Parts: sequence; structure tokens; C-alpha cells
Amino acid sequence: MKGKAAIDYTLYLVTDRELFPGIKLAEAVEQAILGGVTMVQLREKNVSSRDFYTVAMEIKEITDRYNVPLIINDRLDIALAIDAAGLHVGQDDLPARVARRALAGTGKILGVSAATVAEALQAQVDGADYIGAGSVFTTGTKKDVRPIDRDELIRIRQAVNIPVVAIGGINEHTAG
Repeated sequence: MKGKAAIDYTLYLVTDRELFPGIKLAEAVEQAILGGVTMVQLREKNVSSRDFYTVAMEIKEITDRYNVPLIINDRLDIALAIDAAGLHVGQDDLPARVARRALAGTGKILGVSAATVAEALQAQVDGADYIGAGSVFTTGTKKDVRPIDRDELIRIRQAVNIPVVAIGGINEHTAG
């Protein structure tokens, strides 16, 4: 695995099984990596812990093969159990400072979702390695979306000195 300073956040995939009809999630992730994805966040909201663990192990085999960091969404236990590259938490999840403390000494990446400058600054203080800023577009994959506009995204980027990844509703139609 790459050191934290060498992580490439250029094309960050957040998985959602419903976006891959007719194809296994593992196949979709591998195709995405072959297409240029540089980081993968495994987001599994509607599965049991055992199923999440099983899927995470399968996806980790693929991301490890291509030396692409695998980030686990929300689930510290799963991230640690599979030795993922890191964890991503939202504003209503395990507090970032608690997650950072739990990850202390592991070299794991911590990402935090933020929709405001204040949230981004707090995440940085709490030990985040990057900010997931958004949602920048409407998305059907998340019900509690707090949309941000381009100006707020720019303000967030200017306020922190860690990488910022735009998230939410970004696809082949909105990426430009």
C-alpha cells in the first residue's frame, strides 16, 4: 500500500450495488479500476455485518491486486477486520476524533464527509486525512443529502490543507 502522502484521490469511486445492475459488485469495481479509478470506498448500507465483511474481503482482494486503497464507509469494525486502507465517516457517524483515536498507530486513512467550511475545518482538527465534500449533485443513493454548490466546494478547498474530494451524484453526465 502507498504511504498517505502518495495517495491519489483523482478518481474516487463510492460503491452502490444498485448502480451496477446485472453485474457483480466485485466485477464492477475491477472494471472501474481498469478504467482509471484510483481509490475505492465500499459503501454497504443494507447488509448484515457478516455480509459486509464477506463483500469487503472480496473487494479488498481486487483493490490489493491493483494497489488501489480500499476505504470502508462508516464501519470501523469492518475496516479493521479486513485491514482496509482506511475508514470514511459522515457527520452522523462515529465522530472523526474517536475514529482517529481508534486508528492511531495503524497508518490508516481517515476521510470525513463535510458540507460546510466549519465541518471541514473540524474534520481536519480531528485528524482527517481528506474531506469528502458534498453532495455536489443530487443523488438517489443517499436520502439525507445536504447539497453544496461550487462556491462552497471552493471555500472548503481553500479552508483546509488536506485533500478534498467532491462527492455525491458525480457520474458520466455530471463529471464535466
